[in-house]
Amino acid sequence: MTIYQNLIAGEWVGSDASKNINPSDTNDVVGMYAQGSAEDAKQAIAAAKAAFPAWSRSGILERHAILRKTSDEILARKEELGTLLAREEGKILPEAIGEVTRAAQIFDFFAGEALRLTGEMVPSARPNIGVEITREPLGVIGIITPWNFPIAIPAWKIAPALCYGNTVVFKPADLVPGCAWAIVDILHRAGLPKGVLNLVMGRGSVVGQAMLDSPDLAGITFTGSTGTGKRVALASIEHNRKFQLEMGGKNPMVILDDADLGVAVEAAANSGFFSTGQRCTASSRLIVTEGIHDKFVAALTERLQGLNVDNAMKAGSHIGPVVDDKQLKQDTDYIDIGKSEGAKLAFGGELVKRDTPGFYLQPTLFTEATNQMRISREEIFGPVASVIRVKNYEEALATANDTPFGLSAGIATTSLKHATHFKRNSEAGMVMVNLPTAGVDFHVPFGGRKASSFGPREQGKYAAEFFTVVKTAYTLA
Repeated sequence: MTIYQNLIAGEWVGSDASKNINPSDTNDVVGMYAQGSAEDAKQAIAAAKAAFPAWSRSGILERHAILRKTSDEILARKEELGTLLAREEGKILPEAIGEVTRAAQIFDFFAGEALRLTGEMVPSARPNIGVEITREPLGVIGIITPWNFPIAIPAWKIAPALCYGNTVVFKPADLVPGCAWAIVDILHRAGLPKGVLNLVMGRGSVVGQAMLDSPDLAGITFTGSTGTGKRVALASIEHNRKFQLEMGGKNPMVILDDADLGVAVEAAANSGFFSTGQRCTASSRLIVTEGIHDKFVAALTERLQGLNVDNAMKAGSHIGPVVDDKQLKQDTDYIDIGKSEGAKLAFGGELVKRDTPGFYLQPTLFTEATNQMRISREEIFGPVASVIRVKNYEEALATANDTPFGLSAGIATTSLKHATHFKRNSEAGMVMVNLPTAGVDFHVPFGGRKASSFGPREQGKYAAEFFTVVKTAYTLA
C-alpha cells in the first residue's frame, strides 16, 4: 500500500507509517500515512525559517494565484475529497462534501484578501513628519488542528497564514491525516515555493511537542482540547511566542415558552446530535422554560427516533459513527455518569450494530438534569445532550452563562425583546437566534470567551490580527 509522506522543504519524505482506519467500517484502511519524528519537525521548522524572507516579500499576485488555484481544485474535487473525509472521520457524506466546499470558499476568500492588503497614512502630532502604519507577516507559524473538521479547520488557518506572507509547519490530528495530506498536496502543486508549507504528520506527544519546544516558531495557532491548549500557552510564554487557542465548549440552547416548537426542535437536534455531536459549537445543554418543557421533550424525542445512525457513506444516514474507540468510551462513560447523577435517560444511550463494524452510538437525551451535574459542566464531545428545566427567561439566561466556557449560545424565541437582550447579555463569542449553535460562515470572525478561546479571532478579515504584526514608521518630510 502507498505511504503518504510528509512534506519538508518541498520534498516528500518519511517511511514509518500508520494505518488510517474508517470508523464506519474498521476493516477499511483508508491509507498508510507517515509518522513523523521530532527531528522531522525540527527540519520542517528550519525549512520554513529559511523560506520566510523570500515568501514574506513575495508579490500579492503570486499569493493570490496560488490560493485561488487551490480553491478551484478543492471545489472541483469536492465529491472525491468529501468521500475521503467521510471515510476517515465518520461525518456523513453530505456533511463531508459541505465541509470540503467550505474549505474551498475559505481559500477563495483569502485569495481575495491577498489583493486587499492595506495600511494607513496619518499625520503626526509634530510638524513635517509623516506616519505610516503597516501590517507585516509574523514569521514561521505552527498550525495544530483537531480531527473533527479535518479540512475546514486546516483551511482557515493555512489560508490566512500564507495570504499574509507567513511560512507554515502544519501538524494535523493523528486520526485524520488524509484530508491534511490532500490539502497540502494541492497547495504544493499550486506553486508554493519550497519550505513555505511543511506537513509533519504524527503523534502530538512527539511532533507537537517538538513544535512547542522550538524557539523558531513566531506563532502557534491551535484548535483542540482545553488541557492541550493550556500546554500550548505555557510553552509559548516560555518562548515569548504569539499564540491563538480555540478549545472546548459547553454551549447552551435556550428554549422559551413563546418559541416556535418546530424551529426549536430542529435547532436543538442539529446543535446537539448532527456530526455525531463532535463539534466544539455543539449544544449539549438544552435550557427549557416550564411552559414548553414537556412539549419540547416529547417533540425532540420523536425527532431523535427518526434519526438513522449508520455508515457515513450510506445514503439515508443522518448520523455517522463516533470517531474512534477512545471517544466512544468517553461518551459511554459520561452516559453512565449522567445516570449516576440522577438525570433521567429519556432516549438512546445504547451502542448499535450495523452491517459494517464501527463505533455506532444512539443519540442520547437526558432530562431532569441540573446545571451542576458533570454532564452539564464538562464537554462530552459526542451525541449526548441534557435538558435543564428553568422557570423563566431570567433563570434561563443565568443558567446559560453559568459555565466555564463561552464559545456559542443559542435561543429559540419569537420575542424580539428576549432575542435582543440575549444577544447583548450572553457570555459567548457567538450567539444564534432561532438557529443551531453549530454552523458558521467562513467570512466572519469565529471564536469564544472564557475557557473556550484565547487570542485574536479566526476567519474573515479578523484573521489578520493573529497572522500579522503592526509596524509604525515615522518619516521626516
